[in-house]
Amino acid sequence: MTPPADVRTAVVDAHRREWARVLAATAHVARDLDLAEECVQEAYAAALAGWADDGIPDNPSAWLTTAAKRRAMDAVRRERTFRSKLPLLVEPEETEDQVAIDDPAAVEPEDVVPDERLRLIFMCCHPALAQEAQLALTLRLVCGVTTADIARALLVSESTMAARMTRAKKKISAARIPFRLPGAAELPDRLRAVLGVIHLLYTAGHTAPSGASLVRNDLVDQSLRLTGMLRELMPDEGEVRGLLALLLVTDARRATRVDADGRLLRLEDQDRSLWDRAAMAEAHDLIVGGLRGGRPGRYVLQAAIAALYAEAPSYDRTDWPQIVTLYDELLSVWPSPVVALNRTVAVSMVSGPAQALAEVAALEEDGRLARYPYLPAIKADLLHRLGRSEEASLAYRQALELTENDAEREFLAERLTGPRRA
Repeated sequence: MTPPADVRTAVVDAHRREWARVLAATAHVARDLDLAEECVQEAYAAALAGWADDGIPDNPSAWLTTAAKRRAMDAVRRERTFRSKLPLLVEPEETEDQVAIDDPAAVEPEDVVPDERLRLIFMCCHPALAQEAQLALTLRLVCGVTTADIARALLVSESTMAARMTRAKKKISAARIPFRLPGAAELPDRLRAVLGVIHLLYTAGHTAPSGASLVRNDLVDQSLRLTGMLRELMPDEGEVRGLLALLLVTDARRATRVDADGRLLRLEDQDRSLWDRAAMAEAHDLIVGGLRGGRPGRYVLQAAIAALYAEAPSYDRTDWPQIVTLYDELLSVWPSPVVALNRTVAVSMVSGPAQALAEVAALEEDGRLARYPYLPAIKADLLHRLGRSEEASLAYRQALELTENDAEREFLAERLTGPRRA
């Protein structure tokens, strides 16, 4: 008998590391996302009992995949048997996209995507689905991000996000969207959605929407690995290189974003000597190539902005005017209110906090960032710099109400009660 605590630890670790791989293999057999997810959940539940009696397997992923696929095959065979007994139902002919259920080892004819998780992302990013549905489904099914955290990332309520995912699954079933890998010619059409998913995955890891830790290292590492695979798969795509550069230069600061006690450190308070210079150099080369290759896209521009922050000798010596210029260009290719809000930080350093505050006020009136905690947080900092302490306190309280991450909440509480740096 294996101790229950050891089994639970092994199952939790397998869930974090192997969920997407097991789900991808099972969906390939089940041809139905709900059925695949149910079978995978049953496999993990079976592991809790089975591993206690038989020991933790040497390859948990293979054990879980086999268990989940067997359940899926049994369910599909039951469904086929049921249908065969109802002659009034017309059974549609199998398409060439389908793989025989009795041959779970069958391989798609054009297997161009090398990783199961990346494959499942491309499958979920089918053009028949709305972009937000693509993002939500992939983050939930492939990356294991909770519905609540996806809702926070996309600035909608949890109930709205749950409804969107349900509709997306129903559309996949009703439209008979095939569970197959896209061919090489189809990859570019799905690339924008795939890049968006991986970027959101990194964002959810870089600053966890909820929980005790500021960073979720597993999500950060997964997004970096997936982007590296994408670069190998599509080496000539500028936005793939741009996303990789953005992730590298941003992640170069990972070790300095909190202090020894886990408290959040602002960019100006971080020890720049500890930043990953090799990652920054790799990002720099990718950015230079992207800026020289014609009009840059959103990820190249975001990476260029992040690089200006990272490569400055100190926070005060950052090239703020150039950052504002890059934000203006970014807004022209990606007119996002989040980009406009981030731009106000640089504007405050160039034109003063009053000008930036006016732009924040316009974004408040717009309403699209009503659930976004960084809007009142930035507003509070600007008000504090203008000496408007009571208004700043109110804005800090608003930010606290919208923030679920413990490290960020502690930082905001300190700013509210008495910031360490005036």
